Amino acid sequence: MSDPVSDGADQTDRRAAGRAAEQLAEAWLVSQGYEVLDRNHTTRRGEVDLVCREGGVICFVEVRSRTGEAQGSPLETITPVKARRVVAAATDWAWQRGKLDAALRFDVVAVRLGEGEPSFELVRNAFDAHGQPGL
Repeated sequence: MSDPVSDGADQTDRRAAGRAAEQLAEAWLVSQGYEVLDRNHTTRRGEVDLVCREGGVICFVEVRSRTGEAQGSPLETITPVKARRVVAAATDWAWQRGKLDAALRFDVVAVRLGEGEPSFELVRNAFDAHGQPGL
């Protein structure tokens, strides 16, 4: 049986680790030439971690992290349901700013944490506007 107190602490630790990974990914994306437009845009239906621009394209970036490969790659954690939640939040962001006709893209950054420096993997066009895998 799980302990609600330790489960809550685990959840808090995961959220803190997730926010730290988002900050690392943001700095890395900036170093790769991305411009950050917004962070953590949330709606009832979903959230997008980072809204960026690369050239003339607005990129909605989902950040996924792992401290090891025992439970698989961070990229493996993007399910169709998760992708659709990102799309819902991205659509809301674009609608609010009159950007629905702009060039839009859904990217994923995998952050691998552990001993030493974090490593990053960027997947451009990781899923489409329907939440379907890569274009």
